Amino acid sequence: QSNMRMAVASVRDAREEIRRADSYPQIRLLRVETTPAATPQTTLHAADGGWQVCSAKTIPAFSAAAYFFGRTLTEQLEGNIPIGLIESCLGSTFAEPWVSADALRQMPYFHQAIEKVATMPTDSLEREKRYEHDLEEWNARVSELDGHTTYANGRHTICRDFSGGMPIQVPGLFEDQLKENYGAFDGIVWYHRTVDIPQAWEGHELWLSLGAIDDDDIVFFNGVEVGSHLGVAFNREYKVPSRLVKTGTAQIAIRIHDTGGLGGMYSREMHIRPTDAALSSQTIPLAGTWQFLATLDEKELPFYPTNLNRDTNVPSALYNGMIHPLAPYALRGAIWYQGESSVGRAAQYRELLSVLINDWRTQWQRKPADMAFYIAQLANHMTPQSDAAEESTWAELREAQQRVAVEVQNCGLATLIDIGEADDIHPKNKQEAGRRLALAALAQTYGKPIEYTGPQYSHYVQEGDHIRLFFTHDEGLSLRKGKAFTVAGPDRKFHWAEARIDGQSIVVSSPEVKQPVAVRYCWANNPVSILYN
Repeated sequence: QSNMRMAVASVRDAREEIRRADSYPQIRLLRVETTPAATPQTTLHAADGGWQVCSAKTIPAFSAAAYFFGRTLTEQLEGNIPIGLIESCLGSTFAEPWVSADALRQMPYFHQAIEKVATMPTDSLEREKRYEHDLEEWNARVSELDGHTTYANGRHTICRDFSGGMPIQVPGLFEDQLKENYGAFDGIVWYHRTVDIPQAWEGHELWLSLGAIDDDDIVFFNGVEVGSHLGVAFNREYKVPSRLVKTGTAQIAIRIHDTGGLGGMYSREMHIRPTDAALSSQTIPLAGTWQFLATLDEKELPFYPTNLNRDTNVPSALYNGMIHPLAPYALRGAIWYQGESSVGRAAQYRELLSVLINDWRTQWQRKPADMAFYIAQLANHMTPQSDAAEESTWAELREAQQRVAVEVQNCGLATLIDIGEADDIHPKNKQEAGRRLALAALAQTYGKPIEYTGPQYSHYVQEGDHIRLFFTHDEGLSLRKGKAFTVAGPDRKFHWAEARIDGQSIVVSSPEVKQPVAVRYCWANNPVSILYN
């Protein structure tokens, strides 16, 4: 997705990297245009007229991870053989748009969506009408399942009083605050609270400013919908009609659809104020304690309608237009940097990514040994870890990626967990990301006798009040400063562990865990990495 699409012009030391590109004319570049399609296509839409010779002129817009991968191969392989790089990627995409419909039919979860795509009209106006009809049905069904709203004529109305719920602090993400109750919950949740409207505001239109919300929201004032938005990170500011503004207690309720990963309201600037200039200095801050309800798990929701005119995340749509036209073009392998949009669906992702890899090999008519697949594991991101018991959907997704790399033949993994950035989901050190992907290819595809991965867990032995861990790729094990290992006893509560190297193994223990049965390493969105080889 966007980390593969991130261009050379946006990386660290971009000016120097662009200048150096003139030194690698044996690298050839091809970019595929964004072309979703309802059915498999045979014509490829290429950018810039097709293949380009790598140069300072052609490299700025090309995928940085792919370029640095190819550059490392060029530097390390003998014979000065030209290397062709085909970039087919798009930001903010799931994995399922990149898989063929026939392969996705192996997974029941996608059956409904695949059939929708298969019966989609070819005319764009007819597709738009179909989408609007399906969206009406989806909204009505979700309102019925949720039970707090009715839906008719394109509008939601609250039909049930809010009671109960749990207190939650805003701004903040609900997984962080209510992890013991909800863990990694995805689906429909509600935030609600009351405010006291002063007499001077009665009959005046109001601005309701809520800042950024993760992911989709519908906002109600005194039970009436006043605004909605699809998509994370956009600032929400809605007008409250004057007819709804009465002196006294008013209720603000927000239905949030958290589609994956973390969710909630996280802007520091939240308030309500009149639009009237004479009263605009009067504001009611909305940060503080709200009430929280989780009503529908994502697994209970009907599949969201597909709009191929605007939505690139339609299952199989990107495969049809951006992958299928390439098969069976001569390829040695693929590198894959995707997963941020799939956080929250790790168990499904483990199966889905395996299906994708086998699907591409089938489409290219290749045996696994003849078409390698190398995965960029999610980098560290967000608030650095401080809690030994932190739960992490990012860690779950990384583990799914690692399992696929082990379980599927001729796959590899580039670990990026120490080169991410806390406040940027697009880390700029793509040089190292590309190099690590290339190390896997040099060793596994080209047979170079090099170390190409960090220590990989093998097995453990419980020895009294400590656990001994064994690894493959264990030459030169070293531990850096920091906390990254945690241990738990039968109660499944994790505590920070002390770690030490003993020969070719690592011994971990904690004075708080007398009978350790489980160990975690780097289990967080943004952990500290300490184990190297």
